[in-house]
Amino acid sequence: MYEIARRHLGKVVAGAAMAVTGTAVAVAVGMPGVSAGQDTPRPAGAAAPGGAADLGGAGAADGAGAAGTGAGGQAQGAVPPATVAPAAAEGKKGVGSDPLTDDELARAEALALTPPGASAQRDVEGGRGPQHLGTGLADPRPGDGTRRAEVRLYDYGRDELITRTVNLATGTVETSAAQRGVQPSAHPEELREALGLILASPLGKGVKEDYRDATGKELASTAQLWFNGDVYRPYREANVPAPLSRCGEHRCVRLVTKVLNGAWIDTRDLIVDLSARTVTRVG
Repeated sequence: MYEIARRHLGKVVAGAAMAVTGTAVAVAVGMPGVSAGQDTPRPAGAAAPGGAADLGGAGAADGAGAAGTGAGGQAQGAVPPATVAPAAAEGKKGVGSDPLTDDELARAEALALTPPGASAQRDVEGGRGPQHLGTGLADPRPGDGTRRAEVRLYDYGRDELITRTVNLATGTVETSAAQRGVQPSAHPEELREALGLILASPLGKGVKEDYRDATGKELASTAQLWFNGDVYRPYREANVPAPLSRCGEHRCVRLVTKVLNGAWIDTRDLIVDLSARTVTRVG
């Protein structure tokens, strides 16, 4: 009976929250526009129990009545409507410890991808150049107000994390270091590639079946699913299948998925080795 109940891998999971538990790495998942106990977002302006959308309803009317009204019907002590101040225009360059501007982010990434040998490196899809993982403001140096950016890249050709420090004033790469066995959080592009590998794998059959059960439609593209996830860390697992023994050296990820504005689909027992481009079931 247990095996029958466990119809196939991609069991649709009801509810509005799901966490990777046990010894597996925890993956925090936010559900934009969906409150606890709901599978679909509330229409704009709909009341939420005890939430801000209750304002202006019966409770607000009772409060106004208790306070009384003044000339012209204005409620005494009423709070005036809130206004949103326009965001300050962002310059091309930041100052001091300001976050990197969009122009600085684009410039830093472009500079980090230009050193000799970069074309021999590979991104998550196997294309030329390393995979961009993230860019942040580098720590300031004592007595030096120059703004620098730290750019993290991953070379799938050699399974190396590359960290380059870019001087935004001179437009040069000041330092570059490569490390193996270091696996920072996954980039959305990596997660999308992992989902594509699942759907192309025989192990993705259950995911497609559950999508059909939930929507009545065929699942043909990653764009039809909401997904999130992070790096799979085998040292946190009690039993690691042999095909995943190189995870940590290889870049491996675990995903959580759901129908857009709909039900969850359980993919937590599918691990994708992005370096080897394989999908393995755990548990």
